[in-house]
Amino acid sequence: MDDEPLFEDLPPVVEQPPRPKTRRNQARVVRPVRTQIEWAPRDLDASVPDDHQARAIWTYLERIDLEDFYSSIDVVEGEAGRPTTDPQVLLALWLLATAEGVGSARRLARLCDEHDAYRWLRGGVPINYHMLADFRVAHRQALGDLLTRILATLMNEDLVSLCRVAQDGMRVRASAGAASFRAQSGLQVCLAEAHAQVERLAHAVNAPDVELSRRQRKARERAARERLERIERAVATLPAVEAVKQRQQRTLDKPRRERVSAPRVSTTDPEARVMHMPDGGFRPAYNVQLATDADSQVIVGVAISTRGTDQGEALPMAEQVAERTGQYPAEYLVDGGYVKRDDITTLERRGASVYAPLRPPRTLTSGREAATPRSDDSAEVIAWRTRMETEAAKTIYKQRGATAECVNAHFRRYGVLQFGVRGMDKVLSVMLLVAITHNLLRWIALTT
Repeated sequence: MDDEPLFEDLPPVVEQPPRPKTRRNQARVVRPVRTQIEWAPRDLDASVPDDHQARAIWTYLERIDLEDFYSSIDVVEGEAGRPTTDPQVLLALWLLATAEGVGSARRLARLCDEHDAYRWLRGGVPINYHMLADFRVAHRQALGDLLTRILATLMNEDLVSLCRVAQDGMRVRASAGAASFRAQSGLQVCLAEAHAQVERLAHAVNAPDVELSRRQRKARERAARERLERIERAVATLPAVEAVKQRQQRTLDKPRRERVSAPRVSTTDPEARVMHMPDGGFRPAYNVQLATDADSQVIVGVAISTRGTDQGEALPMAEQVAERTGQYPAEYLVDGGYVKRDDITTLERRGASVYAPLRPPRTLTSGREAATPRSDDSAEVIAWRTRMETEAAKTIYKQRGATAECVNAHFRRYGVLQFGVRGMDKVLSVMLLVAITHNLLRWIALTT
């Protein structure tokens, strides 16, 4: 009874044959139509969130004095001339780009067309990569003054106290290549070739190449003149480099003197020097010096050095901090590479207590301890030696690494891995822009 079908009149089940695979030209799909006109009314202000850091950067620039960036503009109201792009817009674009690790003017110019935050800052004003690149390196003094004004604002808001300041250096790869370094004979050959190139281009004015536009000819002439100027600076810098080599040879023993190479200077960046990098290699670089307020992580001083050592850099940086803020730090934290007794004496007399590790004696057989005063020590150096033997001073000194290394890590995040500009003035302009960006971000973090 249970085996009988429930419905006897149903037709038998017939299995369908397998369907062939659908080919691409047979499939019915919705394909993109990119020529369709769309009406999407939207203003730039609605495309950026209210809490975006682009708005915070613009708000801060609106409340601070930027008169120095406008002094070079010749076109004024009421007179003939084509208006130029607002420097405040260019500055804001570079600040946002630096905060996001963008260091290329070409990439920034593309972002001004593609990214909503950059388009919002741009606001439709004319922008190109050449304008952005020139602006970043043409306002070194204005950027330095802006950093000073930002520090004044932060100090007025009790965000920076200068009770404890830490200084550290970071060697950053220069734009020059290792193959661009030449000795005296090589520099003379390059100088002759550069003079010949400038003369050829000068004579070509009478019979210009019809395949080249006027802009291309001007660009070639400018490039040749700039190369000639760089090589002339390299030749002028060679005696100073040779003097440094001679001092190195006098301090080395005789077997090691023979390994000291002849003085060489780069033809593309005469001010760059070959330095010992953190990874153990030797490459063209600049020594970037940074002074940071320990409590707020705000940068209070920026300097560029061409020396591979930090010794002697503490006093100039402390003087720069005093010039920018009107006072010396109460406590100044540096590592052992900065220890120089004359600098310690000067800083202590100016009210800055130095916290730096004691150097062990050069000869272990002398029997003198690191804290034992030398016969020519000043009273300030003796006080520093005594202070650094205490546990309180060692605890304070531990804050140097937490302050300086943290800022160095931030600078790496800002894209400070290798400079794309050449020359100390341009490198300093870039580092001032990075320091201003860092301080603005710290202002946002401290006031939120």
